[in-house]
Amino acid sequence: MERPRLIGIALLIVSAFTGTLAFRLATPAIAFYTRDVLNASMLSVSIVSMSFVLARAFSSVFGGLMLERGKKLVYVGAVAMMLNGLAVQLYPLTSTWVQVAGIKLLNGFLNGLGWPMAQFVIAVTTPGEIRARVTSVYFFFGSIASLLGNYVYAYTAGWGLSGQMWLSSAFFLLTGLIMVGSYALLSGWIVPKRKGLGGTEKPSLDPRRILIIASLMAIIVAFTSGEITYVYVSETLGLDRATTATLIGWAGFLAALLGYGVSWMADVGSERRTVVLTSILAAVSPLLAAVKTAPTVFLGIFLALFAFQSFRPISRKVLASYHRSSLAIGGVNGVQNLSTFVGGMLFGLAYSLGELHGVVTLNLALLSFLPVSAALLWETVKLK
Repeated sequence: MERPRLIGIALLIVSAFTGTLAFRLATPAIAFYTRDVLNASMLSVSIVSMSFVLARAFSSVFGGLMLERGKKLVYVGAVAMMLNGLAVQLYPLTSTWVQVAGIKLLNGFLNGLGWPMAQFVIAVTTPGEIRARVTSVYFFFGSIASLLGNYVYAYTAGWGLSGQMWLSSAFFLLTGLIMVGSYALLSGWIVPKRKGLGGTEKPSLDPRRILIIASLMAIIVAFTSGEITYVYVSETLGLDRATTATLIGWAGFLAALLGYGVSWMADVGSERRTVVLTSILAAVSPLLAAVKTAPTVFLGIFLALFAFQSFRPISRKVLASYHRSSLAIGGVNGVQNLSTFVGGMLFGLAYSLGELHGVVTLNLALLSFLPVSAALLWETVKLK
């Protein structure tokens, strides 16, 4: 691989680390600030979380369409990441959860421009025979940062929201600068759109079916997304903030670490088999997390994260071979975020149903995902 290409890809992987660190430091801080300081209900916390993913859903598709007009517009994603550094400074100024949700909308829009463009660039500039593994490494560095970000949150808990947001801002700005350097080095290999259906590569799986599976999986694993996860785990298991953030961070880290093996299978084995595996694990995850014990809750969260983390590089590999690759990758990000919004709102609305007591105690909000799990398994069986 050419040296500029290698350095550019390496810089993008570093940006996944710094950007996720910025985001993961902010997420638990905003979650507990909204719930404990602003006294928001669980539904309100869900709206805060899901306003982010709703905005990100639409800007992801918008960014994909934008790139088709010229590859230099990829720099818009880097600028958007820097603007995140300014946006998070608004959180300490809020006095209602509605204001927090409004800033989350802004964060989501900016993230929807920044991250899908980075994922598109790393997918299309990496050789096809190692694409899933390199993309998995990209997401894995994000997971390392996710773990570290939860630790940093625990360590800086005494700083207050304002101090934590300054640290988050610094990492967002750094991420944008790293992206600029990467895109400059990779400019020659960035091809947002190929003519017609030709080219040396064609999608190995039906892109439309991949989008449907991505949507259903995102609805199911929405309970592991954003602020609602921290509040659910803390309140269900009676854990303090720092312990909750640390354990969730470890679950995400281990899921990404093991997910690399799945991406290797996708590169050298059967992509269909890996999609089936991740779909089964995602389908059973809410049932496990619904059982009110620490081992089952964290196993359910782990399986959901493992399935989602493992599926992401596979889906990007498949869609990078599509002739409108920038739109396809922006589209899958948009579909997943819109579906995460639906799943998060479902979880927030059903949270008031309480628990079902028997041999074990079950959370009814998580059991509400089971029909979607059945639909996911059915769509996976039909995948060709």
